[in-house]
Amino acid sequence: MGFSVGLAGTRCIGILCPPRPRPFQSLLLLLWTLLHCVLGSSAQGPGEWTPWGSWSRCSSSCGRGVSVRSRRCIRLPGEEPCWESGHEYRVCQLPDCPPGAVPFRDLQCALYNGHPVLGTQKTYQWIPFHGAPNQCDLNCLAEGHAFYHSFGRVLDGTPCSPGAQGLCVAGRCLSAGCDGVLGSGALEDRCGRCGGANDSCLFVQRVFRDAGAFAGYWNVTLIPEGARHIRVAHRSRNHLALMGVDGRYVLNGNWEVSPPGTYEAAGTRVVYARAAAPQETLHAAGPTSQDLLLQEPNPGIQFEFWLPRERYGPFQVQTQARGWPVRQPQPREVEARAPIAPPPLMPTLAPGEVGRAGWGRPGVWPVPLTAPPPTDPCPPCPDTRGRAHRLLHYCGSDFVFQARVVGRHRQAQETRYEVHIQLIYKNRWPLRTREYVWAPARCPCPPLAPQQEYLMAIRRLVSPDGTQDRLLLPHAGYARPWSPAEDSRIRLAARRCPV
Repeated sequence: MGFSVGLAGTRCIGILCPPRPRPFQSLLLLLWTLLHCVLGSSAQGPGEWTPWGSWSRCSSSCGRGVSVRSRRCIRLPGEEPCWESGHEYRVCQLPDCPPGAVPFRDLQCALYNGHPVLGTQKTYQWIPFHGAPNQCDLNCLAEGHAFYHSFGRVLDGTPCSPGAQGLCVAGRCLSAGCDGVLGSGALEDRCGRCGGANDSCLFVQRVFRDAGAFAGYWNVTLIPEGARHIRVAHRSRNHLALMGVDGRYVLNGNWEVSPPGTYEAAGTRVVYARAAAPQETLHAAGPTSQDLLLQEPNPGIQFEFWLPRERYGPFQVQTQARGWPVRQPQPREVEARAPIAPPPLMPTLAPGEVGRAGWGRPGVWPVPLTAPPPTDPCPPCPDTRGRAHRLLHYCGSDFVFQARVVGRHRQAQETRYEVHIQLIYKNRWPLRTREYVWAPARCPCPPLAPQQEYLMAIRRLVSPDGTQDRLLLPHAGYARPWSPAEDSRIRLAARRCPV
């Protein structure tokens, strides 16, 4: 079978002849071709990433290390480079290294043992040196000598310092987010969800205002199973008591005063603090694995915790059955109220519940509290409210964390705060649980009150000679009282910083 083709009046014979295009289809094809050519020659915006590849093997043979996965940027002519990074690192956890195993950084320094360096033929034995400014450089000390040498970057997956959680990746010390990805900044919200927005739980807060009719233990509230970020505070000469559902006291039970410290209760650790002034606090990260009962005989006790939404109904039923009025839970945007100083009365708690114990014979009441001494007069601080100020300090800081101020000391023209770090939002270097934060004035702005929680944006300040390494709160910097609303705002600011 054959076919013939002509320029005018084309005729096709046989099965090899394609169907004749209709005029309308030809017009659409022509328009698509012209549009593609015009847009392709003036392409704007970034290119597109290919899907992520598979994760590599762990960088370490035991203990913690990193694995990496990569992707490629596909760009048409005229398009900008892709945003974000083409590599992603995550922590990989292998079985612990055996006792006596040589640390990863020591192995890297030992590679240069017996090799000439520094432009001479002299050789040295090298051991890690941890006093240099950049923790992710391979800084090695010549054994028996008073100098060290930097051999470039350490290998990916090297711990930033002994005992630190951060790992070095591409010359930077990164901490893993709650998703296990290094440098992701992913955080657990108050509900315990990684990257959440505090919308799967409720913020329960109340000030206990009832007064007991006799001295002893007086029921304050039930802390239900599943509660997180529990905080109880009060000011009086009595003592908070905490009891489990089995009727056994965790704190200050059976008319005995417990020392401050950390206690195990309901599957979590309860930190009990008692200041020199008549003030006590309880903190627990949670979640609790069973109910706890709080007892105390003084009105003015403030307590708060976060509770999963599905557990709030049963909690309300249990509370009402005990005859305790409960305030409606606050949404996450509501600011938490400041602690209220209680009157010096001594209510009582029933057995099997948690509260505060009033010590002494019935009818003997504590001495009224004296007013705190007035603070030094200081001029008002500049107004630092607003989203722009928050974003500026978050993106330009080295650390952002939630911390409780446990001490304040003024010396010369500086103020030193001792803080207990509770939650880290951003850190370029490892942090300890207790740190000193310096403010460059006797009247710092913003001022920080002892025993209060703040969200802070902090910078690291190292003196030129390397003798001082401080955490600095700049004048008119970012330090705001912690609240659910401010927590949500700072998480939003983290997403808007330029890469």
